[in-house]
Amino acid sequence: MDIARYSIQKPVNTWMIVLMALLGGLWGLSTVGRLEDPSFTIKEAQVITAYPGATAEEVENEVTERLETAIQQMPQLKKITSVSEPGLSRIGVEIKSTYDGTELPQVWDELRRKVTDEVRDLPSGVQTPLVYDDFGDVYGLFYAFTADGYTNWDIRQAVKRIRRELLTVEGVGKVEVAGEPDDVIYLDIDNDKMVGLGISMTDITGVLDAENAIQTNGSAISGDKRIRLMTASAFENYSGIQDLVVGRPGSTAMIRLSDIATLTLGEPERPDRLIRHDGHRAVTIGVSQIEGTNIVDVGELVIEKLSEIESRLPVGMELHPIYEQNIVVDESVNGFILNLVASVLIVIAVLAIFMGWRAALVVGAVLLLTVMATVLFMRLFGIEMERISLGALIIAMGMLVDNAIVVAEGMMINMQRGMKAIEAASKVVRQTMWPLLGATVIGIMAFSGIGLSPDATGEFLFSLFAVIGISLLLSWVFAVTVTPLFGKYFFRTNENAQDDHDPYKGILYAIYRGFLVGTLHARLLTVVALIGITAACIVAFGNAKQAFFPDSNTPIFYVHYWKPQGTDIRSVAADLKEMEKDLLQDERVDTVTSFAGGGATRFMLTYAPEDANPSYGHMIIRTTSQDVIDELAVELRRDFGEKFPDAQVITKRLVFGPGGGPKLEARFSGPDANVLRELGDEAKSIFLDPENRLADINTDWRQRELIVRSVFDEDRARISGVTRDELSIALQFATEGVQVGFYRDNDESIPILARKGDQEEMSVNESIADSLVYSTTQRVYVPVDQIVAKFMMEPQDTMIHRRDRVRTLTVAAEPTGGETATSALARVRPQIEAIELPEGYHLEWGGEYESTNDAQASLGAQLPLGFLVMLIISILLFGSVRQPLIIWLMVPMSINGVAIALLATDTAFGFMSLLGMLSLSGMLIKNAIVLLEEIDLLIEEGTEKYKAIVDASVSRMRPVMLAAVTTILGMAPLISDAFFRGMAVTIMGGLAFATVLTLIAAPVLYALFFRVRPPKKTGASADTGSPAPAGLPAPAE
Repeated sequence: MDIARYSIQKPVNTWMIVLMALLGGLWGLSTVGRLEDPSFTIKEAQVITAYPGATAEEVENEVTERLETAIQQMPQLKKITSVSEPGLSRIGVEIKSTYDGTELPQVWDELRRKVTDEVRDLPSGVQTPLVYDDFGDVYGLFYAFTADGYTNWDIRQAVKRIRRELLTVEGVGKVEVAGEPDDVIYLDIDNDKMVGLGISMTDITGVLDAENAIQTNGSAISGDKRIRLMTASAFENYSGIQDLVVGRPGSTAMIRLSDIATLTLGEPERPDRLIRHDGHRAVTIGVSQIEGTNIVDVGELVIEKLSEIESRLPVGMELHPIYEQNIVVDESVNGFILNLVASVLIVIAVLAIFMGWRAALVVGAVLLLTVMATVLFMRLFGIEMERISLGALIIAMGMLVDNAIVVAEGMMINMQRGMKAIEAASKVVRQTMWPLLGATVIGIMAFSGIGLSPDATGEFLFSLFAVIGISLLLSWVFAVTVTPLFGKYFFRTNENAQDDHDPYKGILYAIYRGFLVGTLHARLLTVVALIGITAACIVAFGNAKQAFFPDSNTPIFYVHYWKPQGTDIRSVAADLKEMEKDLLQDERVDTVTSFAGGGATRFMLTYAPEDANPSYGHMIIRTTSQDVIDELAVELRRDFGEKFPDAQVITKRLVFGPGGGPKLEARFSGPDANVLRELGDEAKSIFLDPENRLADINTDWRQRELIVRSVFDEDRARISGVTRDELSIALQFATEGVQVGFYRDNDESIPILARKGDQEEMSVNESIADSLVYSTTQRVYVPVDQIVAKFMMEPQDTMIHRRDRVRTLTVAAEPTGGETATSALARVRPQIEAIELPEGYHLEWGGEYESTNDAQASLGAQLPLGFLVMLIISILLFGSVRQPLIIWLMVPMSINGVAIALLATDTAFGFMSLLGMLSLSGMLIKNAIVLLEEIDLLIEEGTEKYKAIVDASVSRMRPVMLAAVTTILGMAPLISDAFFRGMAVTIMGGLAFATVLTLIAAPVLYALFFRVRPPKKTGASADTGSPAPAGLPAPAE
C-alpha cells in the first residue's frame, strides 16, 4: 500500500488523525494521573508475634524458628529476615520479583495459612501472630496535629473526628494516625496496709472485673410492653474506682480502695511513640489515596477539608503540613512540562537552522502531534504523568523527529530535483518506511531490558520503556502519514531543476565528502585508530565514579538517633527535644518533626521507616533549600555528636528510586552470637580507620542490654506455696505496675495498673529486694528473698537478627566527602575479606553493592531477549549478515563518547547511566540502518559501489546529524535534574561520538566487508566526479 499517496489523496482522513491526536492529547493532559515518582510494589510483609516474658533467645528458638520453617515452604519466597526481641518476634517476608502486584493478595493469603497452621504448635503464652501485608502503603499527605494545653482525652477525640471526616473525602483510601497520647489509671498502693489486711492483687482484679463488666439483667412484661432491666454503671468517672470496696475472701472486714491506694490518671511508663513538631507535642495524620486517583485532585480536596475542620477546632488545636505530595507533584510535573516545552522549542529551532523554516514547521508539527498522542495513550493505558514518564518524553524528543526528518529530507530533495509533492512523498516513504519501522523497533528494544525487568527497579522505571515505546511507534506512524501531507502544503517543487541538479553542494557536504573520501582511502588506518581510541576509552571508563541512584532534590533529610540499647524512650525524647530546639534556631531549617521510639508513617514510597525501638529517635528536617542539606548534615553530626557523646547521630538524604538503606553493609552469618559480635567488632575497627573515610558506623544487633535475672529457688518456693507467676506479679507490682483491669470510657478502654506506692523513694534494687510475694494457696505474703536464691545483673542479646534462617550480624557505614559507595567499597573490601572466618561462618556484601547487582542482574536477564530481537530485525531488514555485522561492530565503540562525557563532567555512572548507554546502542543502530539501507538502495539502482557509499553517506549526513543534534540539545534540560543527569550526560556524550561512528565507521567498514576499493584516477577530481572542496587536497592515489 502506498501510504504517502493515500494520505495526500485522502486529506480528510489524515486530518482526522491529526484532530484525534490533538483533542485526545488535550483530554489526556487534563485527566491523566499525576505522581511525584512512579509507584512500585513493595513485595514484603511482616509477621509479628508477641511472647510476653520470653527472652530474645527464647523467642528465636520457640517462635521465630518455627514460623520461619513454615514460611520457608512457600515457593514464592525470595528472602526471609527476622528480629527476635524480648517478648516479640518480627519476621520479614519478601516475595520473588516475578510476582506482580495483582498476584500478591493470593500470596499473602497463603502466608496467613502457613502461619495459622503453625500456631497450634507454638508454646502456651504465645499470642496469635499478626500478618501485616499493607507494609508498603504510602500516606503521601502527611500532617502534624498539635494541641498545647489540652488533655490526652481531648486530643484523642479531636483526632478521631478529623480521621472520620477525612475518610469521607472523595479519593481518600486510608487515614493512619500515630503518636496519640494514651492514658493509664494508676493505683499507687500502700504496700504495708495491703499486706496487713491480707489483700492480694487477685482480690483487686476480681472486684474491678465484676464492677466494670457489662451485665445482662433480663427484661420484664409491663402491659403489652417488654421493658429491659439495666443496672447503673459502677463508675460515673474514673475517680469512682477508688470508692470500690475490697476485702479478703472469707473475711467480713471490708475497706475502700481509697484507704490503701491513691488514684491518678497519667501516661504509660513506656509509651510506644513520642512525636513532636516544631517544638510542640504532636500526633501525625497520614492520608493515602485510592489507587488510580489523581493525587493532585485528592490533595486539593483534603487540604480544603482540613481547612474547614481547622476552622471548627478549638483555639490551640492546629494542623501543620509535614509533606504534601500533591504540591510536590504539581510543582514537579509543571517543571517537567516546562522542560518538555523547552526541549520541543530547542528541537524546532535546530531544525529551522539546518533545514529551513518550512521543514521545521512540518517536523515540529509532527513532533507536537506525537507528544499529544503519547499523552493520550498514557491516559488510556493508565500510565501516570510523573518524573520517569515525563523524563522519557524528553529523552525521546530527539528520536521522535528522526523518522519525520528522514521523510521530510527525502521529500525536499526529490522536490528540489523537480518531482511533484505526491511523487516525492510516495518515493521516499516506499523506500524508507520498512527500514524506519525496523530501526524504530530496534530503538524501542534497546530500552526493553528495563521494561521487562520484574524487580522493583524495573517496576519503578517501567514507564520509561512504555512511554518511549509508545512515542517512537507513533512518531513512525505520523512520519509516514502526516509528514507527506504537511510537506505537500509547505514544500515547493523546483520547476527549473536540471537532471544533474546536485542538492548536496553546500560547504558542509563538501567538507564531509572530502573527509570521508580520505578515510575510505585509509580504511585500515581508520579502523585501527577507532579500535585504539575505543581501547583507551574503556580503560579510562574504569576511572568514572560508580553509583546506583542519586540523592533526591527534595529539601528534606533525616536524622537517625541511636542511644545505647536499653535506653528509656523518654530519655531519647528529651534529647530530640533539645536537638529540635537548636535546629529551629537555624535559618536554614524550615520545619522539624521528631519521633522517639520508631520511624514515621511511610509518607513516600522510597521512605523505609525504622522498626519500633525505645532507644531510637528519628527526625524529619525540611530545609529552605536542598543546597544546604550536605553542609547542615555535617554540622549536625558534629555538634550533636559532641553534645550527646553516648549516642550515634546518623544523617540520611532522600534518594530517587528503590533502595535508601546504608550504602555499605558487611554481613557476617553463623550460629554463635559471641563469634558474630567478634567478627562485627573487627569489621567496625576497619571501618573506623580514619584512612577509610567512613562515617555512621553501626551494627544491627546493637549493644547488649543489662538485665536483672532472678534465680528462682524451686524447693523453697514449693514450701512457701509460691509459683513463678506469683513472683512475676510481685516484681511487676514493685516496678512499672501490674495490670488489674480496664476502665471503659465510651469507645475507649483505659488500663488500670496497680503499683507499689512508695517506689519513688526507693532505688530499683531496694524496691525489688523489699518485695513481698502473695501465695494464693497459703493466703500469706512471703518475702521475695525466701523464694529467690539471688538476683544477678548480666548483659543479654536483645536483638537477634536472622537472614534466611541463619543468624546474621550486619555492620553498616556511609562514605563521606561526596565519595561514591563503589569507590569506598573498593578500598575497604580487601581488608574486610581478609578477616579470618571460623568454619560455619560466611561474609556477604549488602547495601548499594547488593542493590546494584540485583538490579543489573535483573536487567541483564532481560537484555538477551531484547538484543536478540534487535539482531533478528537487523538481519531481516537486509536479508544478509554482513550489514548487521557492520552495525553491531560499532556498538562497543559508543563507549568512547560515554567515557569522555562522564569524566569531563565528573558525573557518576549509575543505573540510569547504564540505561542511557543501552539506549544509545539503539540510537546508533537506528541511524546506521538508515545509512546502510541507502547504500544498498543506490547499488541496486545501478550506482557503482564506491560512488554509492560516498553518495549515500553524504545524502544521509544531514538526517543523521540532525537526529543527533536534536537529541543532544533536546536532552539539555535534563542536565539540571539530579535523577536524569547521568543518563543525559551518557546519551549526549555517547551520541555525539556515535554520530561520527555512523558517518565514518559505517561506510569504512562497509567498504572493508564488501571489498570496495576507491577507483584509481588522476588529477584533482574527487572520486565521485565532483570537484575537490576548496582548501582540501585531492585524494592520493
